[in-house]
Amino acid sequence: MNRALNFNAGPAALPAEVLIEAQKHLLNFNGTGMSVMELSHRSKPYEEVHDGAISKLRTLMNIPDDYEVLFLQGGASTQFSMVPMNLLKEGQTASYILSGAWSEKALKEAKKVGQTSILASSKESNYNSIPEFTLSDLSSDTAYLHITSNNTIFGTQWQSFPDSPVPLIGDMSSDILSKPIQVDQFGLIYAGAQKNLGPSGVTVVIIKKSLLERSTDALPTMLNYKTYADNNSLYNTPPTIAIYLLKLVLDWVENQGGVTAIEKINDQKAKLLYDAIDESEGFYNGHATLNSRSKMNVTFTLQSEEATKVFLQQAKEEGFVGLNGHRSVGGCRASIYNAVPLENVEKLAEFMKKFSQK
Repeated sequence: MNRALNFNAGPAALPAEVLIEAQKHLLNFNGTGMSVMELSHRSKPYEEVHDGAISKLRTLMNIPDDYEVLFLQGGASTQFSMVPMNLLKEGQTASYILSGAWSEKALKEAKKVGQTSILASSKESNYNSIPEFTLSDLSSDTAYLHITSNNTIFGTQWQSFPDSPVPLIGDMSSDILSKPIQVDQFGLIYAGAQKNLGPSGVTVVIIKKSLLERSTDALPTMLNYKTYADNNSLYNTPPTIAIYLLKLVLDWVENQGGVTAIEKINDQKAKLLYDAIDESEGFYNGHATLNSRSKMNVTFTLQSEEATKVFLQQAKEEGFVGLNGHRSVGGCRASIYNAVPLENVEKLAEFMKKFSQK
């Protein structure tokens, strides 16, 4: 069959090799006579999948020993609440840098838990950049500083991370594993899997063990990070098939040469599309400023709504999927996560050039 040229923002493309491997074992996983979906989460065969995924993620991201790797459900949206519930104490303030819609939503949930503040925001420019900020402006009672590392809707991305004097919390749902990072710059990292890690249904949390001391027994059991840390994320039935596919994606990343090799390919893909935009002499216009451009979500507008409609229709006829821009920006958006093949991006860049010439 012909695979779609998938540029969806999420759930997003998965590596074909991963889907083929999963298909091979769909009915009989490792001689069990059962699918992974049918295995007990207390069984040895599933335990190997579960622990293997944690171990592989530790290796690929070089996660220090003093951090826990947790598998949760509820997506990043649940983390918007869990982070302040676990880490924000009475008399403290949670500080947020607003760089897009998802950081706004994270702040909205934190306000329901306790005191918050906004350190910086680029909302006035419709989030076309990562805002400038001064860490010395953090108050003495700041519990943590929250950032969203990549903004899918607006196509902006942090190019480097601050050395925060308080625990830095990173929502990395849309760019985790896309480039090497220093995990120890963060107190906690969370990411929904459905962009770079696997299918929807599982959320990864990487948390410094010392921060677990802030989680009190007064919290609801399933909203307490200690519940997952104390039970290897097996307190209740985890999303077993999602974790299995996550493990296969991690194996795929390793086979590609690891995160450093993935980053090089991502750089190539992003350059192809941004060159097509920049060389179009104004036919396409990127939403993000040059120093904030995302290598995961390339957002751009055309000269008119009519031109956009024609572009999207012709792109659809050519087999491209998921290029519609979000209503907050309009225009188009190409999400080029790890699993989107380089050749697919080459085809899109060529299509963009031909369309502008016509």
